[in-house]
Amino acid sequence: MSLRTQRFAAALLAAGACAATAGTVNVSFVNADTYWDAGWPSWDQGANLKRLSGHLEQLGGQLLPQDQVLSVDVLQVDLARTVRVASTARVMNGGADWPRLLLRYRLEAPGRAPLSGEEWVSDQNYLRGMTSYGDSGPLFYERRMLTRWFKARFAEGVAAPG
Repeated sequence: MSLRTQRFAAALLAAGACAATAGTVNVSFVNADTYWDAGWPSWDQGANLKRLSGHLEQLGGQLLPQDQVLSVDVLQVDLARTVRVASTARVMNGGADWPRLLLRYRLEAPGRAPLSGEEWVSDQNYLRGMTSYGDSGPLFYERRMLTRWFKARFAEGVAAPG
């Protein structure tokens, strides 16, 4: 088997593995105009909400079995850092400026009672902790927080039929 054929076969296997865990996540933003801090200046809010929903959808595609559907209502957003007035800069000081989201969720899977709840997802120690090379980009702390929450609530073994 040629190297090219081996690479193609590996790509097919990887695609099949991804397809095996391709659950669906539907994200809704409830009363977004009342969020404490979803972005500043105001045009940043739409981009930030899109990043948050995209991240949750990506987690569902990676971690939820294909037959599971997770609906998430975002009720409140308070991004990490403090916005300085008359500036677009965010200042992180590790004080009372941690990221937090109020989420209401409902996970549906065939043959199981729905799993639902409402909770604050937050990371008071967002500045403390290990990061790896490449951990950056917009809303890094919020994305890391959501990943930890998602894995704890819905990762395979937790939400799988049993």
